[in-house]
Parts: sequence; C-alpha cells; structure tokens
Amino acid sequence: MRTRPPTGRRTRAALALTALLGSAALAGLPATAVAADGDVSVQYRTSAGGATADQSEPWLKVRNTGSTTVQLSQVKVRYYFKADAPNATYRFACSWAVRGCSAITGTFGTLAHPTATADRYLEIGFTASAGSLAPGADTGDMQLRFHQSSWQTLRQSDDYSFDGTRTSYADWNKVTARLAGATVWGTAPEGNDPTDPTDPTDPTDPPGGGQTLFDDFAYTSHTDPAISAHGWNVRSNSGGPGVPGAAWDPSKVTFSASGGNSVMNLETSTAGTGASTTHTEVLTKSMKFRNGTYAARVRFSDAPKYGPDGDRVVQTFFTINDLKAPMADDYAEYDFEYLPNGGWGEPANILYTTSWETYNPDPWQAVNQHSESRQSYAGWHDLVVTIDDSAITYYIDGRHFGTHDAAYLPERPMSINFNQWLIDLDGLTSTTPRAYDQQVDYVLHVKDQVLTPAQVTAKINGYRSAGTSFVDEVPAS
Repeated sequence: MRTRPPTGRRTRAALALTALLGSAALAGLPATAVAADGDVSVQYRTSAGGATADQSEPWLKVRNTGSTTVQLSQVKVRYYFKADAPNATYRFACSWAVRGCSAITGTFGTLAHPTATADRYLEIGFTASAGSLAPGADTGDMQLRFHQSSWQTLRQSDDYSFDGTRTSYADWNKVTARLAGATVWGTAPEGNDPTDPTDPTDPTDPPGGGQTLFDDFAYTSHTDPAISAHGWNVRSNSGGPGVPGAAWDPSKVTFSASGGNSVMNLETSTAGTGASTTHTEVLTKSMKFRNGTYAARVRFSDAPKYGPDGDRVVQTFFTINDLKAPMADDYAEYDFEYLPNGGWGEPANILYTTSWETYNPDPWQAVNQHSESRQSYAGWHDLVVTIDDSAITYYIDGRHFGTHDAAYLPERPMSINFNQWLIDLDGLTSTTPRAYDQQVDYVLHVKDQVLTPAQVTAKINGYRSAGTSFVDEVPAS
C-alpha cells in the first residue's frame, strides 16, 4: 500500500467526471429515403468528388423496403474499389452517423475475380447496438471514409462504386447489400456475387469474441469530429491534478503517422511557472468499462523533446470512476504511471501499477495496492491489465508485472484515460521553456474476457490487417 500527498493526482477523479458531464451530444440529421425493390435498399452520396483525394468518402443510408422489421446486425453493405497498388492497405473510419459510429463496423476484403474497376471491397456491418429498422425506416446519415494506411493520395475515378457527381443521397445499385446472408440489393462487379459459394471468407476480418473497443487513433487533429463521435473527450477544463494554475490544452494533443500506424501525441510543457504550464488528457466520455482486458501501446519519454530536463512529469494509462464521497467503497482506479524523473518521494525513474479501493483527499488517506519497478521505461511498451472476479493482473511487454487482490476489484464501471502532467515545479526551477511527449499507438478493451498479452497482440494485428481503425461494441452501462 502506498500513500501519496494531497497535492498529487487525487483530484483527478472529480475532474475526469466534470469532463465527462461537460461533453455535448451530437444532434441527429434528417434522413431521406426512396423505396426500392427487395427488403433493403442503399442510398449513396460522396463529399469527396474528385478523381483523386486524400480519402474516399462513401456516405450511405440503408432503408427497409420490406414489410417486416429488419435487424441491422444482419445487414452487410459492400462498396467496391480498385486498389492503388497491389500491396496497398487501407484504414476505415466513421466521421458521424445518426445511429452512432460505435454501432458501425468496416472491414476490407479482396475480390476473388478482380475487374478493371474493382479488386477490393469495404464491407460495412452493424453491431447489435445499431438496433432495427421498421418498414419504411432508414438508418439516416452514415458519414464513412477510408484512406490508404500511408495517407498517400488515392484515385477514385476508376473505382466501381464511386460516382463523384452524386452529392445528394439517391439509390445506388453499384453497392450491394445482404440481409441474413442473401443478396437483396445492388449488382457486384462481374463474377463477384457476395453470396457466390466460391467467394472466400475474408481472411482479414477482425477477430471476434467479446464486446470490444478498439481505437487506432487515426484522427487528423484534436478538432476532428470523429474523436467526439467515437466517444472521446480531449480535456480543456481547468484544475488538478498537477501544477496549480496550469491549463489543460487540447491543441497539444496531435496525431501523426509513425511506423505505418497512426499515433496520438500528448505534449506537456512549462517555463517554470503555473501560468506557463500546460497538461494534456484524453478520456472516454462514458464510464461503461469494468471487468475484462485493457491494453494500450504507449511510448514513455525520459527526456524532454526540447529544453532542460528534470521536471517531475507523470505519464499514464488508467481507468477510473468518480469518488462519490471521501473513502467511498465503490470508487475504482487502475493505473500505469511512469515517472521518468521521480516524484512522490522517489529520486529517479519509476513505474507504478496501482489498484485503488478508495481514498480521502483531505486529510490524505489511501487504500490501494501497487507494484513498482525502478528503472527506465523510455520507449514503446505494451501495457495490459486484466480484471476478473478474483484479481487485477498487470503485464508490461508480455511479462507479468503484478497481481493485486480481490479487495480492490471495481464495484462500478469506469472511463479509460491517458494523460501527462507535472506533479509540481520543484524538480526543476529553471524558467527555460521545455516540453515532454507521451505517445499512444492504440487502445483496446474486451468486455468480460481475460486475454493473455499474446491474444491481445493477435487481436490488434487482426484489426489492423482488416484495415479497421475503430470499433466500439461495448454497451452503455
């Protein structure tokens, strides 16, 4: 058990809750539909009509044209295109959807019989949370997009399903729809009927099993509307933890490509005063995560990217809920915290994993269990924590790091968070500007399933092979 001073991170729970409650919901857009033969029809438009584009944007609606209710989880829609190179790989994203981007999945497949205008397809599916369509109803707007993993310009003009002149929704038979395995809409490229028995199972479909959140952080900036649509909040509200008077600056959360993958960067900076200090945090808007497996690939930094070194910086990946009252027994928090320059009484780099039962902020009292390692963790690391009905188990880079007792299990769901902040300004008194980076490659949660680190790696590889950059099947608690 470890006790921390009240000036530490103990105010974070209330701040995280404030950020959650302060997020505005997106409003639905009006839907239009045109009836067609069959049980469902598909309408299409594009907001990227050029012959070439940074990303293709097939916006779709699915309409029930039959006389009985359709479960969207039984619907699959395929958009066909020509790859820009034989070895090109693609990433799918949903910018906005009336039914919620978390209810929409996107996977890529290869056609058994390539044509001059198609050798790949993007298959759109729906999770159970998408619900159903009554006769005559449609899904409303689904603002979808995909791009090359390298972000190289792609050519759309030779894609079977593309039509740059379609800037308003209308029925489009160059996409296909299947209902319960039977094709009910559209015409596939010649020789590629989706229900043709010679059509192989897509080898790059993402792995199943368990309701999953996966995010590859394939965003353009902190203002990308997909961030909020995917359930994230980039913190901007003031307050602790950390240096009094510091700001939480959303513009310091940026996105870039690294090693073929998209990466989120959290920058924390200071010039030795509270007013000059900026912290960063990204957290889920929903507290809906409890038992199961949590994983993230995180790059810790020992030294600043510029300026003098020595600040007591904290780099984190954690889950948390709100403290209802001092020493409330339904509080929960599970942390990976790396302190490259020490802090909380430690003189040098240390990595903590901590499982919290509860605490009292003033006077400070804590009930927790922790594991620690006093060494440098600079660089990329795979972080995994599993929670079942008997224990909390932490892994770093596939190796067991610590197991904590059942007394610290969560009673209520939590949010998922990443942040970087300074404990205080006592570690370095210089007024020379300096900044520290923490990077995140991906995050994964699988509800109610305990995965080994190897199974986590396989699941991540499956999503990336399929070109899936985001999925959220975890129901609201």
